[in-house]
Amino acid sequence: MDLINLNTQEIDVYNLDGFSPTVVDACYLKDLGVQVKPSAETLEGLQRGSELFLKRLEEGTVIPRPRLELDEIDLDVEPEIHNYTGHCPTLTYEVNPTLGCNVGCLYCLVTDGVHEQRLVTYTNYDLYVRKILEEHLGEQHYYYFSPKTEAFQEPTLQTGVAHKILREFARHFERHPESKARLFIASKGGARQLLYEYEGESILDLFAQIKDRMQFNTSVSIMPPAFRSILEPYAAPIEERLEAVRLCQQNGIMANSALVQPIVVPYLTHENIEAFFGLLHDYGIINYKPEFLTLCMENLAMLGQLLGYFDKGLERELYEYYIAPENADHRKQRGRTAPNRSSSIDYLKRMMAVTDELGMSVSICYWVRQQLGIDEEMIPVINRNGFQCLGYQSRLFDR
Repeated sequence: MDLINLNTQEIDVYNLDGFSPTVVDACYLKDLGVQVKPSAETLEGLQRGSELFLKRLEEGTVIPRPRLELDEIDLDVEPEIHNYTGHCPTLTYEVNPTLGCNVGCLYCLVTDGVHEQRLVTYTNYDLYVRKILEEHLGEQHYYYFSPKTEAFQEPTLQTGVAHKILREFARHFERHPESKARLFIASKGGARQLLYEYEGESILDLFAQIKDRMQFNTSVSIMPPAFRSILEPYAAPIEERLEAVRLCQQNGIMANSALVQPIVVPYLTHENIEAFFGLLHDYGIINYKPEFLTLCMENLAMLGQLLGYFDKGLERELYEYYIAPENADHRKQRGRTAPNRSSSIDYLKRMMAVTDELGMSVSICYWVRQQLGIDEEMIPVINRNGFQCLGYQSRLFDR
């Protein structure tokens, strides 16, 4: 099945005027002015990533090709529990109707930015959701749509799979008004995604049918705008994502928390922090879950060069935050490296100083607090606005 991309960027990784990829090795880092000296293992990863990036550019496989395969899921498969760290305080089942992702983020947490795998959507996933909802009736928990891929991308919209999944939740709540299942959606989708119709109903129409049992969290990144357009080739523009938030709020749908990820640390000047969170505040966001860019060294070699296309100084800083030998054990899910601990704490405090004045609260998971040595007083597990961990709204269960 051929897809029609709803969003495209004027400039992508294939048409950067004058861009010439190279090998990120010790000489390259030295010439760039990087002050830290990485380990041999880190250098091997950077060099390997450089070679892979060049190969993928030549083959045209850096971003997804809009070709979808249709399949069916085994209805007897057990639902996957979303708990990467082993310390998540909220039971959450994953809703993953698609393998792969057409949005094509080059920093993708799931694939390390590699989009060469098959793109497959399960056409019967609504029946799977129906079965799981019935089997787990009586449990108090969330369904997360979708942690491994974009919930409202071309494959789920143009096949109607996303609409059918939401209809199953609506039918479930109609049959079982006492149900304590709740739907958590995190999405880079914009207004045009929420207004996409299938069989006469839009995603927004279906949201409205379950508005007391769900929350919609927009997902937005902090990085140079031109850099974002390269790294998120088929994602909705930030303005459209925030317009999706506004549409939800106007229709009584909970949409006042945001996933802020990834955060590119060298871009976090005070002015950029104020402008970014001021914009979120203007759209009614009262809570956010910050996540710094995490990556493997192969991925860093690609992202570093692309950032350097726009600003060599930012590229140098990016490497320095990640490649020092003493930072090698600062890992997040799937073994991806995070920025050095002292900078992570410092920038968290800088963001919080700005957002506290705006009345915004912060959700930070137990694992991050443990890794960074953040005490309970600085960031409680459940904050003052009722949000928890990933940004789950615990007060939904009171409804």
